[in-house]
Amino acid sequence: MSLRIAIFDDNKNIRESITMLLSTVPDLEVVGSFSHVLDCIEDVQECNPDIILMDIEMPGMTGIEGVRLIKKELPHVQVLMQTVFEDDDRVFDSICAGASGYILKNHLNTKLVESIMELQYGGSPMSPSIARKVLGKLQQIPQHIIPEETPDYRLTPREKEVLACIVNGLSYKMIADQLNISYETVRSHVKKIYEKLHVASLTEAVAKAINQRIV
Repeated sequence: MSLRIAIFDDNKNIRESITMLLSTVPDLEVVGSFSHVLDCIEDVQECNPDIILMDIEMPGMTGIEGVRLIKKELPHVQVLMQTVFEDDDRVFDSICAGASGYILKNHLNTKLVESIMELQYGGSPMSPSIARKVLGKLQQIPQHIIPEETPDYRLTPREKEVLACIVNGLSYKMIADQLNISYETVRSHVKKIYEKLHVASLTEAVAKAINQRIV
């Protein structure tokens, strides 16, 4: 089964270049190409991608706002941001909004396929500097907000096992190996975990798991 890709970028040449590049890779299929995110929920629901390539700067609504909307309604869809500068605070904001990683636009020809496959196997392509910012954000959450009793999110024992693995930094593939379940089963569990915890990103899930002592 092909991995389905959707592209959101206001630059037509970039969209066409990405489409041409991915058309040469077996098992990758571009199912949607869009110049803005104003109708992103409808667009994503219609083309049903596994992974979205999202530009940060677009007319009418930024890619960061688009990520927030998509992850709220469709938390299982992975989003890879496209950016010009890796140390831009907007990259950090994108990750916190729910994106799973990012790629520099001048690396699209050499690293795009690799980054897509890394996402597919549970990784998060990003530089150490951005990863440190995300970790720092989690560490700055005030400890006094920790509740005395853990709310009942009705997670099943297996979902708690998967969540514990995520907190420990395991990729989807590693979780599948450790728990002796399929990769798709891990994805299904993660989707349900997001829904039950009312979160839209890995960062939010880990933060809630740690601060509310869920696992």
